[in-house]
Amino acid sequence: MSSKEKRKSAFFVLNTLKMAKKSEKLPPDLTELELFARQAAERLKAGEELSGKDGILAPLIKRIVEASLEGELDAHLAEKKAQGQSNRRNGKTSKRLRTEYGPVNLETSRDRAGTFEPELVKKRQVSLGKGLDDKIISMYSRGMSYDDIRSHLEDLYGLEISKGQLSHITDRVLPLLDEWRTRRLEKIYALVWMDAIHYKVRHEGRIVSRAVYCVLAIDRHGMKDLLGLYVSENEGAKFWLQVLTDLQNRGVEDMLIACIDNLKGFSEAIESIFPKTEVQLCVVHQIRNSLRYVISEDQKPFLKDLKKVYQATNKDSAEFNLDELEKKWGEKYPVVILSWRNNWDLLSQYFKYPDQIRRIIYTTNTVEGFNRQLRKTTKSKAVMPSERALMKLLFLVSQNIMAKWTSPIPKWALVVQQLAIHFEGRFEIDLDIHGSKTRKEA
Repeated sequence: MSSKEKRKSAFFVLNTLKMAKKSEKLPPDLTELELFARQAAERLKAGEELSGKDGILAPLIKRIVEASLEGELDAHLAEKKAQGQSNRRNGKTSKRLRTEYGPVNLETSRDRAGTFEPELVKKRQVSLGKGLDDKIISMYSRGMSYDDIRSHLEDLYGLEISKGQLSHITDRVLPLLDEWRTRRLEKIYALVWMDAIHYKVRHEGRIVSRAVYCVLAIDRHGMKDLLGLYVSENEGAKFWLQVLTDLQNRGVEDMLIACIDNLKGFSEAIESIFPKTEVQLCVVHQIRNSLRYVISEDQKPFLKDLKKVYQATNKDSAEFNLDELEKKWGEKYPVVILSWRNNWDLLSQYFKYPDQIRRIIYTTNTVEGFNRQLRKTTKSKAVMPSERALMKLLFLVSQNIMAKWTSPIPKWALVVQQLAIHFEGRFEIDLDIHGSKTRKEA
């Protein structure tokens, strides 16, 4: 725990005591509790831990919570007595609570009639506050397995939590996932990348492959956004048609440029939903697939020569450099060169755009950066236990990634003007637009 967190915890202890004193829910030995708080402050100054299994906050929280519950029961019994109903205390019950300050074992009174419903710690509640749950979800979103999280909580807080309990806690994000997947989208997006990543998932006792469809876009303010995540048994144009229909139903009316891979029927699926969209075979996919069949020691020099093709100033120059690439590497990698030849008509479409728009299309940072961060977090998960677990993890990881998308893409002020000219009548800009416009301002 950082020094700032320690000071915050100490303030929490003292403030809670003051509030409890005002509510008159603490027992007569209030001075003892205040002394406990002062001792905690002294131990804090000495550098001792406040939280964790050996911390000093858990015992104090136990006293505060128990006193508050006793106060709630007193108020309940007094209310029933005023109503003419007979009720009284009937022994005590034990409960173990998980808190972010360590485990707390409570001993609380029961009522004989069983009508008492505590508010501070409800019946069957096993966790106090959302702090610990939020920490668990945060660890899960960063790729930690349930076993790693259990070990971490045991070492740090002395808590023993089963995998089932951890799964139940992380399931809290499922309503947020559903809300995110059905949220309304903007009417128009400047550029959209559509890609699929494949994962191994357990299904009915077998390990199967699942394709997760990612739709990454740049909106009219130059901000990156993940429009959706969709899971299917395999990648195909038919399912992409369902994805595009979903985007349309959520408010998307137009996409200026769609970057896709060379999947059969994909461009036709886009045309059927967004007929004005200009389809560009994704240069990023083509580069990625090419390097897959180039040995590691040749990849750097090959990519250097390949850049002269897709970063050329015009289509004629690009075709000349493609001829040069074939002369140098064609004998060693004939299939790779043939792939560029066969796909050249669709790959070279972007040469009709101004330079700044082209750079966005052939620069790998946007789509590859997102995929790389997804794989970095999920690489430790060789097989996901279910599709639901896969989507839950990818949603959390993507939320962490998107939290860093706080600025428009580089040179957006130039790009947006070129888009407005090239797509006149379809893409309008605000006269006061600035490259520093943030997502929050948007």
